[in-house]
Amino acid sequence: MNIKINTLLASLNEQINFIDLEIDNPISRCEKAIEVILISMYNLKKLVSKHDFKTEAEEIRFFKELKPQFTSKLIYYNVIFKIEMKKPNGGNRVLRKYYNNELIKLKSFFDNELEFYKYYRSGSVYLDYKYFLRGKFDIKMSLDSYYFETDRNFSTSHDFKVARILANDLIQLYLENQLIIIENKDNSEKSQRKPNLQLTWTASKVALIELLYALHNEGVFNNGAVDLKDIAEYFEHIFDIDLGQLIKLFFKNQFL
Repeated sequence: MNIKINTLLASLNEQINFIDLEIDNPISRCEKAIEVILISMYNLKKLVSKHDFKTEAEEIRFFKELKPQFTSKLIYYNVIFKIEMKKPNGGNRVLRKYYNNELIKLKSFFDNELEFYKYYRSGSVYLDYKYFLRGKFDIKMSLDSYYFETDRNFSTSHDFKVARILANDLIQLYLENQLIIIENKDNSEKSQRKPNLQLTWTASKVALIELLYALHNEGVFNNGAVDLKDIAEYFEHIFDIDLGQLIKLFFKNQFL
C-alpha cells in the first residue's frame, strides 16, 4: 500500500507544481490546487479503506508522516485563499500591517499547541500510540472538537495537528515573502523619487561656509545636536566640493 500512497503523493506534488507555475493569480491558483488536492485525498481515503494496516507501526507512520503531507497542502491553500480574499485595498503600509497580523495568528497556534509542537519537532515517539492510532484518543490531551466529527476510520486525534504544523511553515514563508515584496516595492519607489538633477554649488566657497554657519547657529539639523564640522563635511559630500583650509580658517576667525 505504501507504494501506491507514494505514487499518489508524487502525482499530487507534480500537479501542484504545474499549477503554481502556470497560474499567476493567487486566488485562482488556490482554487485549482484545492480542487486537485480534494480528488487526491478522496483516492487516498479509498485506498486506506480497502487495505488493513499490517502493524501498529505501519498505521502510526501513515497518520504521522504520510497523510499529513496531503492534508497540509489542503490547509495551506485554503488559508492562503482566505488571506488573499480578505486582503485590504491600500498602500504598502496597509498591506504590511495586514500580513504581519496574519503572522501573529500563526504564532497564536504555536503558543496554544506548544507541548505537541515540541513533541513532534523533537522526533519523540513515546506517545505515538495515543496520537496516531485510530480509536486511541485521550480526552485529557486537549483534543480539538472537530476531531469528534471526523471519520474515525480515516483520522486519529493528532494527525491533523501535524498537518497544521507543516502547513503553518509554508504559510509563514508565504507571508514573509509578501512582506519582502512590499519592502522591495518601497525601496523601488524611494529610488524612483530620487532626483535625477545633479546640483552643483556655483557660488563662492565663502558663501557656502557662511550658509553652513548660519544653519548651524539656527540649530536646524538634528535639533541642534550636531557639530559645525560634521555639517560642513556633509555639504562637502553632497556638492562634491573641497572647502579645505578655507573652512578651518573661517571657523577659527568666528571663534576668536
